[in-house]
Amino acid sequence: MSKKDKKTDNQQKFNPVIRNKKAGFNYILLDKFEAGIILEGTEVKSLRMGRATLDDSYCRIKDGQLQMIGCNISVYEYGNICNHEPLRVRQLLVHKQELLKFEIKLNQKGFTLVPTKIYFSSRGYAKVEIALAQGKTLADKRSKMKEQQVKMDIKRAMSKYR
Repeated sequence: MSKKDKKTDNQQKFNPVIRNKKAGFNYILLDKFEAGIILEGTEVKSLRMGRATLDDSYCRIKDGQLQMIGCNISVYEYGNICNHEPLRVRQLLVHKQELLKFEIKLNQKGFTLVPTKIYFSSRGYAKVEIALAQGKTLADKRSKMKEQQVKMDIKRAMSKYR
């Protein structure tokens, strides 16, 4: 293995990826974009430990800036009294052209911006993957659950005969 291969293997082991598992179930994900995130020091340490959840989080545009709301980054357990607030509104960094695209789509009915994962880039910066999403109906969710159940039943039946 070369030095580059070793470095990427180590980064994958120690850089956790926080995923929003509910996003794929509750929404139809259309376009995905990458954005930077403005964090405080203890937030970065908590993220590196994998202590964050993206459930029930969403993004909005306010005053010409993209904000992520509802992301819970747990308090850093080794921090002092200057720890961060877990549910604060966090600013996201995107290009102005991407922000205008988002704004046009969000004005249409039924679209929202949902963060799907938080990860660290190869340069060590925290990044957020945002998806332009459209809400699923209850019937869509039920059909998805039925498909998953059928797949599990087939898998169980096949494992008996192996």
